[in-house]
Amino acid sequence: MLQAVVLGVIQGLTEFLPISSSAHLRIFPELFGWGDPGAAFTAVIQIGTELAVLIYFRKDILRIASMWLRSLVKPELRGHLDARMGWFIIIGSLPIVVLGVLLKDVIEKDFRNLWVIAILLIVMGLVLGAADRFGRSDKEIKQMTLRDAVLMGGAQALALVPGVSRSGATLSMGRALGYDREAATRYAFLLAIPAVVGAGAFELRKIGEPVAAGETDYGWGPTVVATVVSFVVGYAAIAWLLRYVSTRSYTPFVLYRVVLGTATLVLLGVGVLHA
Repeated sequence: MLQAVVLGVIQGLTEFLPISSSAHLRIFPELFGWGDPGAAFTAVIQIGTELAVLIYFRKDILRIASMWLRSLVKPELRGHLDARMGWFIIIGSLPIVVLGVLLKDVIEKDFRNLWVIAILLIVMGLVLGAADRFGRSDKEIKQMTLRDAVLMGGAQALALVPGVSRSGATLSMGRALGYDREAATRYAFLLAIPAVVGAGAFELRKIGEPVAAGETDYGWGPTVVATVVSFVVGYAAIAWLLRYVSTRSYTPFVLYRVVLGTATLVLLGVGVLHA
């Protein structure tokens, strides 16, 4: 239960930043000697932080859903931003759904290798830094096109590999396409809702089942505790974190990713961590 609380706190603090919560849930339990919590546990407790997003963005979500549904029967509403945003979120979610199904076994095994995670923390951190540094910042969310939604959805799909970061990949693509930080951040959070909730619901059936060698069997009790803790911590942090990420440079997160990735490689090299 104590481990579950710690992992819930880690999830709540890292989900909304472009530093990869799944990488933290893989690295730190290994560092503490707790073993790999597994892909199912990681996916399920992310539902907690996504519930915080649903509550925080509830007005936006209800407005978008309402307009999208009305536009299905009223053609004159189909050009409205909220109606288009509904389609953008649906279509932008398809890449991660398709790849998640096709690569399920690889995601749960090979992609959780700490060498892979450490390298991607560094590489994708540098990509985020370059996109933020050279992005034009001349597009607002109302200027989003279907092409841009698909490209950002494709970037989000890269987060199937721990170490990439769902928000980090989407933000990098958004900034590269010229969207300002507020627009890229808002779309990244809305786009993540179907992917995270869907993945968590899909993996629920595995909680309580025998786990693979090297994974820790948390079972239902600790998993529920970690999910609740991640919700509470995430909800408490989300307003500040969204405001920070939307308006300031991503440089601190880039540096953090490079340091964490490098430290993980060193610890792997000297045998403190095991891939």
